[in-house]
Amino acid sequence: MNPFRGRTTNRLLTRVAVLTAVLAFLAGCATGDGEDNGMGEEFTFVSPGGQTRIFYPPEERGAVTGLSGESLMREGEQVGLDDFRGQVVVLNVWGSWCGPCRAEADDLQAVQDKTADQGVQLLGINVRDEQSAAADFHRDRGLTYPSLFDPSGRSLLALQNFPRSTVPATIVLDRDHRVAAVFLTEMLESDLLPEVQKVANEPAA
Repeated sequence: MNPFRGRTTNRLLTRVAVLTAVLAFLAGCATGDGEDNGMGEEFTFVSPGGQTRIFYPPEERGAVTGLSGESLMREGEQVGLDDFRGQVVVLNVWGSWCGPCRAEADDLQAVQDKTADQGVQLLGINVRDEQSAAADFHRDRGLTYPSLFDPSGRSLLALQNFPRSTVPATIVLDRDHRVAAVFLTEMLESDLLPEVQKVANEPAA
């Protein structure tokens, strides 16, 4: 037996083993299920089968990322979730043409007023509307929280599979911007406030 041939074979096998280990390590990094950033899987809405109030326990929550758009009240400025890192965010999809939206506006403002010191931020998403009408709505009701002006509903694409025709809709995000609750109906302060406070009292993941 040629001793040099045996050494060459051993070296080749060693290199193959090392290369395999490196590739396995890199694959593990690439498919770490979101462990590196702590965000977990992205949120994908699933039809609730007639339910109008859906709640997600922490271990089943998906994250919302990339939601942003033009500010309704500050022309030329952008506003989005990245502006409220570490805060509970309550998204509200609304239109000035929507009767239930007009009815719930005062309740949403009351929730903002009562939870701001707990690190809660409301963020409106104005859809299928004219900017002047939406801005008048915002001013007339004394709303202090910002809204995105999103007439096409494009910003809602960040909420995968979410029905853009459902107005009003309210989505409660925890401090890691994972979906904790979805309400596909008009909300009263008495219903929304305890749910928002519950999420605000949770420890950040």
